[in-house]
Amino acid sequence: MNETNKKSNAVLQEPFSEIGPKLHLLLHTGQLLMENGADSDRTVRDMMRAAAFMGIPKDRIHQHVMYTTLMLNVNDDTHTYTEFRKCTKHGVNMTTLSAVSKLTWRAMARKYTLAEFSRQLDHIRDLPRNYPGWMTAMGAGAACGGFCKLFGGTWGDFWLTASCAATGFWIRRCCTGYGFNPYAVIAITSFMTTMIAWATQFLTGELNWYPLIACTLFLVPGIPLINAVDDLLNNFIVSGMTRAIHTLLVVGSMTFGIITAIRLGGVTDFTSVSLTPDTIYASQALAAAISSVGFSVIFNVPKRLLPVVAVGGIITVLVRNVTVLQFGFSQAAGSFLGAAIVGLLALKAIHWFHAPNIVMTIPSAIPMIPGVLLYRLLFALINIRFITSAALLDGIRSGVEAVIIIIGIAVGVAIPNIFIHRYIQQRKFEDEQRLLAQRDAELRR
Repeated sequence: MNETNKKSNAVLQEPFSEIGPKLHLLLHTGQLLMENGADSDRTVRDMMRAAAFMGIPKDRIHQHVMYTTLMLNVNDDTHTYTEFRKCTKHGVNMTTLSAVSKLTWRAMARKYTLAEFSRQLDHIRDLPRNYPGWMTAMGAGAACGGFCKLFGGTWGDFWLTASCAATGFWIRRCCTGYGFNPYAVIAITSFMTTMIAWATQFLTGELNWYPLIACTLFLVPGIPLINAVDDLLNNFIVSGMTRAIHTLLVVGSMTFGIITAIRLGGVTDFTSVSLTPDTIYASQALAAAISSVGFSVIFNVPKRLLPVVAVGGIITVLVRNVTVLQFGFSQAAGSFLGAAIVGLLALKAIHWFHAPNIVMTIPSAIPMIPGVLLYRLLFALINIRFITSAALLDGIRSGVEAVIIIIGIAVGVAIPNIFIHRYIQQRKFEDEQRLLAQRDAELRR
């Protein structure tokens, strides 16, 4: 073994050797996760696994995770080392989440050096998206078209909605490219997309209600909503509250754009349209699969997992529909059961498909997000001076129901972490210790 390799091995076996680069790489790992849609609990877990790879004892490292800032402290008996990292942009990239998770395991198994770990992180950061822009726009269209069909629209409404949403997605990309404020981008996109949906009446001869309702739902912050609830349940209070406020700002911006469009178009409040599906089984299953795959394309899910997500979407929606329409369960209870079943199935699926459960469960559950119920609440609040007490109460009831449904979805998806968290963590800890023991034994030879 040459001197360079010996030095690299010593760095991984000595906790405080090269502590500056180690802190930098740990924060880089956390930043990649936080900026691409990971919840705070997952961010902490993967950073701690990376710290174990670097030889830093668990009791010597302390983390403080917020939505916009990561803080890391490592200390020994005489020194303390602290570094911050800002998370300046937030999106969703499931391929990045999967790649980082795999890297933390692979680094231990293959005895990576710090330099190799850094190269791999840079490679993940610079990976191109799996889908070109036009395909992502089609995914947004498919996602909203699937929502339209799930609400009870016809297949004609599906195509109208998909066309409007795909156009709206391109409008959003253009506004983002010009560097507009992100909330202004949401407002402009929702306004233009709703106006395009309103204009379809000149093609069909009548106002199309379902495209108006569903065409902007690709903007609904489903993952921030679920992550906000997940953070709050896992005691990441500050991060959870920040995500929740961000979500409200996004939904508020959407509502502002939609209200402006329907006022200019002379449309009455369309949120009172019935959203009961036309069937329970075949068309709903197909719509659920299309919507889940559409959101998967937006979220940059690896291509090999698209069929898995489609099946997951079918399971969640059919379980919800059957329990609600056949057994009289509430929407929240049905959504919880659908998400819980997929969450439990994901415990096995992560070993079959070698991907984190979030990559399979979240896109499968997104079609159940109650975007229209949130609209109803915000419509009532914005028009509070002009509506009756009964209409205001109905809007508040819709908002409360939406929050309960979102909590049900988040808890259902997180069932494995909530009820068997200790077992999962213990098993992963044992795997980490086994890999580290094998690595250290080989390095000492």
